[in-house]
Amino acid sequence: MTENAPVWLITGCSTGFGRELVRAVVQHGHRAVATARNPASLDEFAGNPAVLTAALDVARLQDITDAVREAERRFGRIDVLVNNAGYGYLAAVEEGEDDEVRAMFEANVFGLVNVTKAVLPGMRARRRGHIVNISSMGGLIGFPGIGYYNATKFAVEGLSEALAKECAPLGIRVTVVEPGPFRTDWGGRSLKVPKSSIPDYAETAGARRATIQGYSGQQPGDPVRAAAAIIATVEAPTPPLHLLLGRVAYDAVAAKFKAFADEMEAWREVSLGADFPAPE
Repeated sequence: MTENAPVWLITGCSTGFGRELVRAVVQHGHRAVATARNPASLDEFAGNPAVLTAALDVARLQDITDAVREAERRFGRIDVLVNNAGYGYLAAVEEGEDDEVRAMFEANVFGLVNVTKAVLPGMRARRRGHIVNISSMGGLIGFPGIGYYNATKFAVEGLSEALAKECAPLGIRVTVVEPGPFRTDWGGRSLKVPKSSIPDYAETAGARRATIQGYSGQQPGDPVRAAAAIIATVEAPTPPLHLLLGRVAYDAVAAKFKAFADEMEAWREVSLGADFPAPE
């Protein structure tokens, strides 16, 4: 590790993608700012000169300010931001509890926005940097039972695309990552469900909820390989705006966009007919 080694700030490092990414970044010879709501969960990195651990609840503005300030004080800069913190809430739209939905938006959307806004000034000043936003295949495809989670990740997708266009002239790159099912804690301890369910949605939202909870720990995606893929993407000369992770995500999103294109073509004349007639 040298003073020229890139510095990564990663949110949500207590488990899953975040933890594996910290491990991989350090093994790669880079430096990491590992953050979590409970800094005690980051004890494995204690004493490592390449890692700064910090308490960071992305729903708390003061936490964000303190973590970014400490990262810049310790390492001088932040080269790569990985907005990974977030969680899922499984409920049919009608079942959704307002306080739970709003709390998830605070973490998955507004937390991501506020961390990004805190890091961008330094990146703009240096005219370089890379922002990696962890979305989901659920940011591109809506599924029964996770509509509110879909909504947070669709928001991340749109925000990331706009941010990429705003930041490209400033030398700052943006990549939005869309994993499929991976063996993280997303479908286990981190997952939230409504206090009550509606029987009419048992075969749609209820079935999806049971499937997700039932295969936690058996998903095909490997977080270690995901971390390696993210590092390779950041180091690529021309990194993609979108990065799908895992065969499930790749196949499902490919099928969704094919169906979307087919539907667009089938309704082409109706779509085009909504314009004012062309002048003769």
